[in-house]
Amino acid sequence: MNKPAEKSAIERALTLVGAALDKKASQLVLLEVRDFTSIADYFIICSGRSDRQVQSIAQGIQEAAREAAIAVISIEGTSRGHWVLMDFADVIVHVFYQPVREFYDLDGLWADAPKVPLPEPYSTLVQQFQIVAEQHP
Repeated sequence: MNKPAEKSAIERALTLVGAALDKKASQLVLLEVRDFTSIADYFIICSGRSDRQVQSIAQGIQEAAREAAIAVISIEGTSRGHWVLMDFADVIVHVFYQPVREFYDLDGLWADAPKVPLPEPYSTLVQQFQIVAEQHP
């Protein structure tokens, strides 16, 4: 009996992106960082509008990873809900409470890393959640 093929790093990243968007993560970006660091191939950076939403996004990502057999190495920051760091080896997820994201400015720190274009329906959802975030600061 053949074992199912392991997902590639981009497939794992897109699975985690989908889970974040299922919990209405806003300002989501997927960065390809493999040419800038050896710690991961992709970073997912997204935001929640409250500490509870940040925790919910992180929990949704963790559940989706478990269902997709994506191994988690470490999760930090879930108790406070300001910045949750999730390490899936070649994919690192940062879920921020929006003011904390602005303070640490990982987007600026990794500005040279290319943004990965998201397939549908993810790209539409990112746009919708971006508009909602702007309307409800």
